[in-house]
Formats: sequence, structure tokens, C-alpha cells
Amino acid sequence: MTERVVPKPAIVPFLIGDLLLLAAAGIIVYFSAWPLQAWQVALCVASVMAGAWLLVVPFIMEHKAAIKLAETQSLTSTLVQFQTLGKIGAQIQGATTEWQHVQDEAARTTAAAKELAEGMATEAKAFTEFLQRANNMEKANLRLEVDKLRRSEGEWLQVTVRTLDHVFALHQAGVRSGQEDLIAQLGQFQATCRDAARRVGLAVFEPLPGELFNPQQHQLPDGQTQAAPDAVVAAVLACGVSFQTRLLRPAVVVLQTEPVPQPCLGGGVTSAE
Repeated sequence: MTERVVPKPAIVPFLIGDLLLLAAAGIIVYFSAWPLQAWQVALCVASVMAGAWLLVVPFIMEHKAAIKLAETQSLTSTLVQFQTLGKIGAQIQGATTEWQHVQDEAARTTAAAKELAEGMATEAKAFTEFLQRANNMEKANLRLEVDKLRRSEGEWLQVTVRTLDHVFALHQAGVRSGQEDLIAQLGQFQATCRDAARRVGLAVFEPLPGELFNPQQHQLPDGQTQAAPDAVVAAVLACGVSFQTRLLRPAVVVLQTEPVPQPCLGGGVTSAE
């Protein structure tokens, strides 16, 4: 902004007026008779004072002009500041409007995200329930299949054990016949059958005569597993059976103090579990 200069009044006319007044006072004093009269003294004093006042007037006018210029500049600066404040207020109002728009958009975005999260939670819950139902159905089907397999396994064990019992009885009959060839053939047949059963986890064990009675592996024909501590096995009526290292049936034996009955053919497996 261009700096304004205080206008200065023309001082020459004031100097001329001052000189004329002083000259008038000098003429009065020079041409008047002494002592001067009161009106002459008063006229001289008035002329000198008027001259002095004329000499001071330009400076007073310049000072007043400087004061008015300073007031004008101050008002101009205040007006400029008001205009700047108006612009700043407009910018603040615009920023407030933009911020309000941002808040509205943020609120809409938050609402949409909330709806999306609720939808995802609902879908996740429904999917979890579906998986739970499918898992329960799968477990039920698996339990059913396991039960079927266990029943089938039990039936298979019953049939296999009965077959092995019949093979054992057949071999014992051959032994009692005393025919060496027949005994050898039946022994080989029994060994083949037991080996085939062993391949699927079914093991047959046969106590030897003279072996001490073991209540954990032997039992008497009446189902008892208690005997004298020094009881000795005299004969085997039915072989013991174990499936995958689990005892299914102890060997049915008779002790030496008891008469030896015929081999047992009906001793099945009590449980296939």
C-alpha cells in the first residue's frame, strides 16, 4: 500500500503577514513621540502577537493534517482488518460446512459398516449352525457306522471262533484215533486256519498239559477261574482266544484231579467289544 504524505501549507504568505505586522509595530514605535501612549503600546503588542500567531499557524495546520492523516490510516487499516476478518469468517463457514458434510458421510459410512457387520455376523451364525448340524449328522452317521462295524465284527468273531473250536475238536478227535497220517493232516489244517486268523488279529493260544493253572488265562468248565495254587492243567477243552492283544475268552481247561471230558465245541466269544 502506498504511504501517504502529510500535505504542508504554504508558509510564505504567513511570513509576509508576520513581517508586515512587525513592520507596522516598528513604524508605530519609530514615528510616535515618547513616551508612547497606551493605545500605541496596545497596538504594537497586538501587532507583534498577531505576527507571532501567523508564524505559528502553518505548523498548527500541519499538525492537524498529520493527526487527520493518522486517523484516516488507522480507519483504513481497521477496515482492511475487518475485510480480512470477513474473508476468514467466510473460510471458517466454508470449512464448517465441509466438516458437516464429512461428518454426514462418516455417519452414513458407519451405518453402512454396522449393517454390513451385522449381516456378516448373521451369516456367520447361520453358517456355524449349519456346520454344527452337519457335524452332528456326520457324528450320528459315524456312530451308526461304528455300531454296525462293531456288530459285524462281533458276529465275524463269533463265527471265526466257533470255526476254530470245531477245527480244534476235529484235531483232538484225530489225536484220539491214533492215526499218524490223519493227525498230521488235521494238525496242518488247524495250523493253517490259526495262521489265517492271526493275520487279521485273532490269536489262539492252547495251554500245554502240566502247565500251572493261570486264572487270568484259564478257566474251568463251570466258568470258575479260581483253583488251588498248585493246580496243574491236565487237558484243554477249548483254546483261549485274543483279538488284537485283547483277551476275548480264556482257555477252558480241566485239572489233573478232575476227569477229562470231551473237547468243548460251543464256547463262543462273550463280547466282541
